[in-house]
Amino acid sequence: MESSIVEFTKATNFLYIFIATIIVGSIFGMDRDVLIRGFLKVFVPLSVGSVVAALVGTAVGTALGLGSYHTFFYVVVPIMAGGVGEGAIPLSIGYAALTGVAQGEVFAQVLPPVMLGSLTAILLSGALNFVGKKYPHLTGEGRLQPLKEGEVDIQAAADDGGHEEGGLEKSVGQVGVSTIAAAGLTAITLYLLGVICFHLFGLPAPVAMLFLAVLAKLTRAVSPKLQVGGLVVFDFVRTTMTYPLLFAIGVALTPWDKLIAAFHFANIITIVSTVMAIMATGFFVGRLMNMYPIETAIVNACHSGQGGTGDVAILTAANRMQLMPFAQIATRIGGAVTITAVLLILGYLK
Repeated sequence: MESSIVEFTKATNFLYIFIATIIVGSIFGMDRDVLIRGFLKVFVPLSVGSVVAALVGTAVGTALGLGSYHTFFYVVVPIMAGGVGEGAIPLSIGYAALTGVAQGEVFAQVLPPVMLGSLTAILLSGALNFVGKKYPHLTGEGRLQPLKEGEVDIQAAADDGGHEEGGLEKSVGQVGVSTIAAAGLTAITLYLLGVICFHLFGLPAPVAMLFLAVLAKLTRAVSPKLQVGGLVVFDFVRTTMTYPLLFAIGVALTPWDKLIAAFHFANIITIVSTVMAIMATGFFVGRLMNMYPIETAIVNACHSGQGGTGDVAILTAANRMQLMPFAQIATRIGGAVTITAVLLILGYLK
């Protein structure tokens, strides 16, 4: 049975289909102005959080005897590198080329912090979900920032029976099967276009798909009815596929031996401090920027997650799957920037 789950998960790209539908549904459910402001503003807490986390994590690891060089390059940076495939692997290749150490040996060192950092982000994001229930003024329940006058949250409109934004006054229950099918096909088409962009320009397919979906939303290339259909697909995927996917990830994609290898005192404290620092910075910077602090903290948490699988787990724990577009920015773009900057630093030091 285990071999069947592993084969299905790895051969079908089930994870990317899930992410595609979640991203498209989330973007289609945002007001255009909210979308623009959110994408521009989210880089600020993300950038500040990365710097603070690097400083805090390195200081803690150094104080615990790990050494500043080892702590920064082999513990802190892997946490924010963007996961395994897009993070730990290219990072280990770059380290190997610059230091002369075998790539496999480097990979074995950088992988445990990735795994334990993602686990820490999942646990802390779940805790923030409970904080949001106790202090509702700190959260937008999936919205990154408060709505301005005249702006509409299509997701909320659909949940309330769809009585807002002109063409969206029809309830989700009245959307036809053909519209739902068209929305699902739109998500898959955007993902395939993202794959083409990857082969042409090297841009990761989820990131390319994210920008294409945003472009379609901003240019009104999708009708209001199709947008609501996208929300139906989003709700269906979120409700029925999330937990089976998490189970498959645990069986097929999580190297539990590497995760267990990271469990020693200095590593744990350093990793937890790094993740807490990036999330706490997101919380306070987001609040200063008039964003919902819990949401910005959770988006920052995705910067320390295990790639796409980590994003799914973190947002599931936080019950805020609507944040997937911003999570992908934190994971993919944040990870790519981190790796590039760190390899430049290491090359300069060498």
